Amino acid sequence: MTDKSNMTIIGGTRGLGRWMAEHLKNDFNITITSRDSISGKEIAEELNVDYNNDNIDAVKDADIILFCVPIEFMADTIKEVAPHAHEGSLLMDVASIKKEAAEALDKYAPENVEILPCHPMFGPRVPTLERQIIVLTPIKNRLDKWIGRVKEYLTKSNCEIVMTTPSEHDKYMSIVQGLTHFSFIALASTIRKLNMNVKESRNFSSPVYSLMLDMVSRIVFQNPHLYYSIQKNNDETGNARKALINESIYLSNLIEQGAEEDFVKSIVESAQHLDEREEALIRSDKAISMTTQKASILTKSIGKEIGLRQLYSQETYVGTVKKVTAKSTIINTGDEELTLNISHIDIMSESELYEWKKNNLKLEHVDLSVILPSECKEKYLIQMFENIGPVIDAEITNITTNDSKSIYTFHFTLFDKKDKAYVEEYIKGIGGRIY
Repeated sequence: MTDKSNMTIIGGTRGLGRWMAEHLKNDFNITITSRDSISGKEIAEELNVDYNNDNIDAVKDADIILFCVPIEFMADTIKEVAPHAHEGSLLMDVASIKKEAAEALDKYAPENVEILPCHPMFGPRVPTLERQIIVLTPIKNRLDKWIGRVKEYLTKSNCEIVMTTPSEHDKYMSIVQGLTHFSFIALASTIRKLNMNVKESRNFSSPVYSLMLDMVSRIVFQNPHLYYSIQKNNDETGNARKALINESIYLSNLIEQGAEEDFVKSIVESAQHLDEREEALIRSDKAISMTTQKASILTKSIGKEIGLRQLYSQETYVGTVKKVTAKSTIINTGDEELTLNISHIDIMSESELYEWKKNNLKLEHVDLSVILPSECKEKYLIQMFENIGPVIDAEITNITTNDSKSIYTFHFTLFDKKDKAYVEEYIKGIGGRIY
């Protein structure tokens, strides 16, 4: 998959399909499809990929066909499109449940076509493929030439590949996705029905509660139809749900009955089964401490310039830190004072802030003539000049030589014209004379 193969993404205008189109377009010739031709054409133009509102016509020249439609439509869409795939092509799907999609691919794809059901273990919010887990569930005797190319591409993209069967995948997904989603959704629903003021509760929250609430919110703020499909279409998830409900009732009864020993025994046995105690504590400690660490950095930056980036909108704020509390910080951008939630921001590194200012602020251009010894080398003078703190870049625009002295005219840029005085003092400090 190192050459520019033709890839058709069935359902490439929303969610993971759109993400795939946007992030794979540099490596593949992408065509996306959608039943809504108006939005389909708009999105294709925005992403600079091709659009076709006819699924059958869209796959006639496709080397790879990627099905990115909702779970409930996956089997029918495969049935419609797969028979029209040309010889030697590869058919893949990205459904969260693999057994049904794999059976449909195996049944409807021609024998001279290869199939590879897969499950990207991420959503459309991630920035790149790097460090993402991709589960591949190949079907016996239906994959030969393409598997090496797929693995090569994913490895070069720094993905982590997991190989398994569709049935084994669905078994683990009943816990990894099904049970996790259901637990968090049930928690959110319970808090709502208890009529709890969530915002007020954060004033009393422990770090664990805050982290839990953020994870619950992350789930319920996303696609509820997808969560329903995952619950409904994976039989294994139904079994996991029932087991959770039964165990919750059992543990609740132990408390009601005052059966402390049995309740404690259940926790101890669960802890032993979960294993990786130290690793879990380290990971959770790191997650809990992130906000505290950011608050500490911000506190040390009071009175100094800093760059902050919103985690969700990616909007950047640059200004002077005025005040820091446990949950928020106030910065003065020069135009206004902003109060930002610490858990919702990232602190930019010095290099990130420098690049942002360089690309977004109006730069000041300055010329300065300096008398220096004639034997000075131009490249070392430029290096020296660019190492002066406020200087962004510099060049020598003119040299006039007179006896043993030369007048060098430097053209350089600054973020603030006031910094010219600092540059002049620096030049004088190394023996130069301003001309």
